[in-house]
Amino acid sequence: MTPNLVAGDQLTAAQLYALLRLRSDVFIVEQEAAYADVDGLDLLPTTVHLWTTEPAACLRLLTDPDGTARIGRVCVSREARGTGLGAVLMAAAVEHLGNVPMVLDAQTYALPFYEKFGFVAVGERYLEDGIEHVTMRRSVLPEARIGG
Repeated sequence: MTPNLVAGDQLTAAQLYALLRLRSDVFIVEQEAAYADVDGLDLLPTTVHLWTTEPAACLRLLTDPDGTARIGRVCVSREARGTGLGAVLMAAAVEHLGNVPMVLDAQTYALPFYEKFGFVAVGERYLEDGIEHVTMRRSVLPEARIGG
């Protein structure tokens, strides 16, 4: 399955609605984290959204001021958990970004999931909206040496 990949300024109203609905269902309703999800970044031309059908899983890609790629708003619907959609989405995000430094803020229960994609926890754990998180980084990988 190849996820949809669309820049923020190319999203249709229906696509944006579906993404916001999924994020609201997971983060605000299910996890009871009352926060301002609509933050003005979703429709920027530099924001990239990836999602699977319906959507059942989604994430967005941003660029931090220092040029580091940021993966955020990663979520999978309750019904789609355990199906591998989250892994499909993360693999597509990492492939799309290529060999650049990446960062994300993970809910701590998901650390093993992100570690599979080369992310390493850095810094202290912290509470955000009542949920324990930790920042994770994926460094630039050394170029393969050809010919030994």
